[in-house]
Amino acid sequence: MNIIITGASSGVGFEAVLELILSGKHKVIALARSQDKLERLLEIAHGLNPEAEIFALAFDIIHDDYAGLQQFISTNFDNRVDILINNAGVLINKPFTQLLELDFVEMLQSNFIGHVRIIQALIGLMPKGSHILNIGSMGAFQGSAKFPGLAAYSASKSALHTLTECLALELAEQEIKVNCLALGSAQTEMLEKAFPGYESPVMAFEMGKYIADFSVTGHRFFNGKVLPVAVSTP
Repeated sequence: MNIIITGASSGVGFEAVLELILSGKHKVIALARSQDKLERLLEIAHGLNPEAEIFALAFDIIHDDYAGLQQFISTNFDNRVDILINNAGVLINKPFTQLLELDFVEMLQSNFIGHVRIIQALIGLMPKGSHILNIGSMGAFQGSAKFPGLAAYSASKSALHTLTECLALELAEQEIKVNCLALGSAQTEMLEKAFPGYESPVMAFEMGKYIADFSVTGHRFFNGKVLPVAVSTP
């Protein structure tokens, strides 16, 4: 399959890419803003599988020109995208009374608007049977336990959850499936920065493997679903 994943330079996105290239069955385009981290990803990926068909592109899903991305896809993927994993995002941990309007704007752009942009840009390249997988958060899952400091982050992820349900309906005639994984914590750089000293019971590579496996097979069983992925109860 031809797979595109955003936010691929670190955390669960980084680990998901490494899982996807192991079998040699898939071509992967890894997108992230950091060229240096993408080069490290390529080095590790080819160390694990020298024959891996992996392409990396420094790309900002919010601000960059999608014509360039579409050309990159045309060159490396023959204008077909089977799976799009929308993993890019940011997390700001700050009490509500201290949050600035710019904090809300940043998280809405990174956790929602950027995904809207890339879906709109690539939907015409996705054939019947393809899968859009959005990466949400347990902090935005209805009825789940909430955490202080994450009001803006959780609200932005809630928008992505609802978009998932709406797109599944709108794309039904095109037979494109859309799902969302509402992730609990995983031991990533983003988590460590937002919650210094906290240790997650789930390692980044474990969550990355789950995302990779679900992106390839999950749409056989689910569509329009926001699925909790957490070891804790609500």
